[in-house]
Amino acid sequence: MAKTLAHAQDRTEIERRFAALTADAVRRWGTMSVGGMLCHVDDSYQVVIGDRPLLPAKLAIPKGMAKFVSLRLPMRWPRNLPTGENLRQGCGGTPPVTFAEDRARVLKTLDRFCACTTLIQEHPFFGSMTAAEWMRWGYLHADHHLRQFSA
Repeated sequence: MAKTLAHAQDRTEIERRFAALTADAVRRWGTMSVGGMLCHVDDSYQVVIGDRPLLPAKLAIPKGMAKFVSLRLPMRWPRNLPTGENLRQGCGGTPPVTFAEDRARVLKTLDRFCACTTLIQEHPFFGSMTAAEWMRWGYLHADHHLRQFSA
C-alpha cells in the first residue's frame, strides 16, 4: 500500500523523522541547509492549506503524466527537482530562524495540513489534486527532503 499522511502510521513515521533531525545534519544533495529544508517543507504545506500564494509553473511533460509518475509509481523522487521561486530558499522561501523554531513550525503546519478540509485544488506541476492525492504528495515531499538529510 502506498504511504500517505492519511494513514496514522505513515504520518507518525514522518513526524518521528522530523523529530530525529539535528541542527548539524549534513545534506546529501542540493543547496539547502537543514533549517532551509524545514522552512521549505513548511512553506509547501502552507501553500496547500491556502496560507501562502501559489505561483503557476510549467513542466516539459503534461501535468497528468507528471502527477501519475510522481504519486503512483513505486519510486523515490529524484534529487534536485525543480522548486517554485516563491518556495525556493534564497528567493521567496521563508528564511530559517533557529533550528528548534523551524522544526516546531513544520510539525505544527504538518498537523494543520493533515487536518485541513479545504486544500487547494491545483498543484503547479501536477494539475488538479484530490484530498487523497494531497496526502500522498505530503508524505512523498517530506520523505524526499528528509532523505536529503539522511533522516
